[in-house]
Amino acid sequence: MHFCLSSYFLSFFLLSILPLAAQAAPVTILYSDRFLQHDTGTGHPDTPDRLAYLIQHLKQQKNLNANLRWPTFSAAKRQDLLAVHQASYLDLLESEQQQLTTSRPYLTLSTGDTVISKDSLAVARLATGAAMAGVDAVMQQQSKSAFALVRPPGHHATADRGMGFCIYNHVAVAARYAQKQYAVKKILIVDIDVHHGNGTQDIFAQDDSVFYFSAHQHPLYPRTGRPQETGLGNGKGYTMNIDIPPGSDESVLLAAIDKQLLPAMQGFQPELILVSAGLDTHQGDLLGGLNYSDAGYAAIARKVIKLADQYAQGRSVWVLEGGYVPANNAQAVESILQTLIVP
Repeated sequence: MHFCLSSYFLSFFLLSILPLAAQAAPVTILYSDRFLQHDTGTGHPDTPDRLAYLIQHLKQQKNLNANLRWPTFSAAKRQDLLAVHQASYLDLLESEQQQLTTSRPYLTLSTGDTVISKDSLAVARLATGAAMAGVDAVMQQQSKSAFALVRPPGHHATADRGMGFCIYNHVAVAARYAQKQYAVKKILIVDIDVHHGNGTQDIFAQDDSVFYFSAHQHPLYPRTGRPQETGLGNGKGYTMNIDIPPGSDESVLLAAIDKQLLPAMQGFQPELILVSAGLDTHQGDLLGGLNYSDAGYAAIARKVIKLADQYAQGRSVWVLEGGYVPANNAQAVESILQTLIVP
């Protein structure tokens, strides 16, 4: 009898400490109402409503919410940003923000087509902090997956230039944070935005520890990301770009994952997957010409899960990029999350 009880308690203890990746773990959502305070002015596509509507929709899905956790988190510090951005660029941002006045509440960055207002830099730092908190959540086994629902987006921001509505490159900072904080050796970044993430590609162009995969509409802004762009120096072969013709649905991306990305990952074997989750590939988006469906986003999520389970102990961190029709964003994110919560 003593042996049986001991065996029972041992089994119970072992089950209680199994990694969350082996259980039906919740998804961590990183969101703050502060993200709505990034004001881009009248008529700009990156409106607060594209995120506010999405959050309201998610919170109305009671069955989905039972599998979500919504922790608080902190903004990225200057030292975190310096892992990918030049100090001169960070100084430039501060200098240009100081030019804002009550009579001049908006300013377009001198580095590119990105509008800022009085709260924009603080909000963008919080957005980067959300991506870092997503890394914490999956590396500390609080969740199998995390989704940072943020604005402004980040993947166009280079080491020394804000552009394309982006100020700081959230995914890039999160990748460096994972390497420094958790000694992650190999990271895969999957970019599904309708636009090529030129900033992310540039930051990791010569780095063989980060594999950058982007499938984007061509031709389209910023007109980078041709298939022949495969990295530089030590990073040669660690960038993979897929052109998607206007009018295409998600089948082109799904086929590229199967035929090109999956074989490449057999050699690379990432320990963490970060997703630049642009939703402007959705049918009817204001800035894109692709026709992804809600079911298509679920199919993309299943591909990412398969890769994460095979190589990265199930760990994936999703970071919102573009997507400019609020209802589309809400449906797409719900489809992705419903897929991520399946054990």
